Amino acid sequence: MIWPAEWERHEATWIAWPHHEPDWPGKLGAIPWVYAEIVRALHPHERVEILCHDEAVRASAITSLDAHSVDESRYRLHIVPSDRVWLRDSAPTFVWNENQEIELVNWRFNGWAKYDNYERDERIGEAVERITGFRRSTAHRPDDGSWMVLEGGGIETDGRGTMLVTEEWLLSDIQVRNPGMSRTDYEAAFREYLGITATIWLGEGCVGDDTHGHIDDIARFTPTGSVLLAFEENSDDANHRGSLDNLRRLEAASQKVVKVPYPRPVIMEGQRLPASYANFYVANNIVIVPTFNDPNDRIALDIIAREHPGREVVGIHAVDLVWGLGTLHCLTQQQPASRGNNSR
Repeated sequence: MIWPAEWERHEATWIAWPHHEPDWPGKLGAIPWVYAEIVRALHPHERVEILCHDEAVRASAITSLDAHSVDESRYRLHIVPSDRVWLRDSAPTFVWNENQEIELVNWRFNGWAKYDNYERDERIGEAVERITGFRRSTAHRPDDGSWMVLEGGGIETDGRGTMLVTEEWLLSDIQVRNPGMSRTDYEAAFREYLGITATIWLGEGCVGDDTHGHIDDIARFTPTGSVLLAFEENSDDANHRGSLDNLRRLEAASQKVVKVPYPRPVIMEGQRLPASYANFYVANNIVIVPTFNDPNDRIALDIIAREHPGREVVGIHAVDLVWGLGTLHCLTQQQPASRGNNSR
């Protein structure tokens, strides 16, 4: 198995249309319009596959997409019940098998070991298998053979066998995904199911991250060979200490590091939210980047553009979106093209 880098050519992007009001308390009405803007940005470059919880959600999606003049031939709607819409975490991982064909690696999803209502999300992999016709295999723990819990937002690859993860996510005693699994066990599973030969363990994720340490808010590989690291220069900010530690770990692993700033803290109802430019999404010929009405928006967009040459870089306003404790990378899942068709 090979897990391709996100910048390899895609066949499609998968999202699920928002419907769960508790994910955005008091703000759900605005979120479909943000999703429509995301689809508007992506659809000229690749097909968008959209899961809709029920017929009412499907109708809502059509209304929003029509209002944004999205070409209906460039997206497809599927009725698939879900608890939440963070497909980066609940959807399977698309990989290349030994025949250079696409297969689905289906991890178990358990609501980030935090929420009780995840039964429908746990079956998203079955729906993707049915829609695509791709072979789906479930990932099993190497120590006891049970279905292994993992979320796509916690793993990041350069497509050449190297992976980034955090210790906070998988090795701490908070929101434990796979009780009893060791660092060695995880690395064995990454090797078996994703073709990973080198795992770089960073320390902590960003402040406010509900998942407790997902990598996609702090460090991302790029096609130039760098690692974009969310770095907080202000020593008084809660993200500063973790930024320094992660920088040291990447340098010790001989990685070329390019720093990208954080926006100033985004706080709603006294809660600091996981606002990070590192939660961008790379699609065919375009990178969409969350922005926060912040002076660092332009700085971050320019840095990300330099590390993704040849791609348009588009900011998507995400102040309302991050109230749901995730942004662009969290809500998307890429479907790569078959290996014989992987140029940008």
